[in-house]
Amino acid sequence: MTNCFHLAIPAGNIKTALKFYCDILGCKTGNQEEGRWIDINFWGNELTLHETKSKQFRERHDVDMGDVCVPHFGVHLEENDFEEVKRRIEASDINYFDKPYRRFIGSKFEQETFFVEDPNGNVLEIKTMSNPEVLFETAS
Repeated sequence: MTNCFHLAIPAGNIKTALKFYCDILGCKTGNQEEGRWIDINFWGNELTLHETKSKQFRERHDVDMGDVCVPHFGVHLEENDFEEVKRRIEASDINYFDKPYRRFIGSKFEQETFFVEDPNGNVLEIKTMSNPEVLFETAS
């Protein structure tokens, strides 16, 4: 894993968080310090879940097609992987924070996205891009 992104987040109860990240999202675990923190392979990125007693602060910000929760983090997936994660969520007792919807329809930046909340209130955005090669191009 070169150039992978690392993010450490407050996870609340780690055992509860692992049910969400591993059983629902399908992530795998890595290094850990029992009862304190655990690394998750978040689609090739290192997500560290820290045992905490508090939940995340968040608010909504008005962006292009609605109110987006800030802070949030997420991942861009290939369409098949994206559909598999949607299937796992819909087969679970997890509700969408923001249901799947398409953004930038008809443009080179078209994407489908949804938001879910982990057990500690961290919000994740999962998306698939129609043209992933244009991710860092400027809009025209």
